[in-house]
Amino acid sequence: MKKKVINTLQYIFFLGLGIFLLWLSARNLSPENRRYLTDALKNANYRLVLPAMLLLMVSHYIRALRWKILIRPLGHRPSANNVFFATILGYFFNLLVPRLGEVMKCTILARHEKIPADKLIGTMVTERVCDFICLVLIIIITVFIQFDAIHQYASAQLNSLMYDGRGRFRIYKIAAIFGILAVVVIVLAGLARVFATSKFVRSIKKILKGIMTGITSIKHLENKWLFLLYTFSIWMLYLLSIQIGFYTMEAVSHLGFKAAFSILSFGSLAMLATQGGIGAYQYTIQKLLPLYAVAEGPALGFGWILWIAQTGIVIFTGILCLLLLPVINRSKYEIPGINP
Repeated sequence: MKKKVINTLQYIFFLGLGIFLLWLSARNLSPENRRYLTDALKNANYRLVLPAMLLLMVSHYIRALRWKILIRPLGHRPSANNVFFATILGYFFNLLVPRLGEVMKCTILARHEKIPADKLIGTMVTERVCDFICLVLIIIITVFIQFDAIHQYASAQLNSLMYDGRGRFRIYKIAAIFGILAVVVIVLAGLARVFATSKFVRSIKKILKGIMTGITSIKHLENKWLFLLYTFSIWMLYLLSIQIGFYTMEAVSHLGFKAAFSILSFGSLAMLATQGGIGAYQYTIQKLLPLYAVAEGPALGFGWILWIAQTGIVIFTGILCLLLLPVINRSKYEIPGINP
């Protein structure tokens, strides 16, 4: 009962945060940018959203094939269809309740392929570690290929933090920030020493150990090069879907792979901030694209288009998988010699 209450409160919090960010992104728009937003959404070429959604679906299928490689050392060879259905339904249920998708993903495949669910959870650790490393690499590439632009943007944000509207240095604000950070570090260090043997600290250590195990387990895979190729393909398809998305709106049609790398980097982080990325994703794109000479109005509209493409394909294929899963696996539950 307590766990259900916590999950419900967590869901309400992240959904509420997303709605707040949506309101904030619209509230801060000038009348001119609001007109840009309306015009951009009205005149967008939504037919090109379909190819972007198709690329995303292909990336999900490749992700399922990559998961199959991780499952093989367990002594099981599940069908590609069931692994794909479970992968899509993992994304689908994550839209409903935070972290439910990972549990359902393993549960669904365990039920239809007779694989112990606890063993599948171990493969999830390896997958998440691999994706985390890839995201870090994407962020590094993003900074490397456009250091000047990002440095200029970061400097502007830092200046706005350090100086007020009259150009006066805000030493009190900087001192307060560093003071708070110092207190947080000291408190955390003290708690880590005091509760070194507590259940919470042991859980953190277990997670870190699982991450290291996930990293080292990749080199023991039978098809590690195929695993790496699938991983590379997944992230390249993400980039291509964003690049195709640029052609849906005239205001962003001039953007290239540098902007696509930035959207993939910061957009991926934003998707983790709220339920399904709602609000946080749109707000991030709105604040990011002015770096590439795109007004905040069209930038917000483009953020909506990308979010709809990513979420729409998950909802559509998720519902389809729910309907097809029992049909595809019907023969596994029929009694030999008896017609259903």
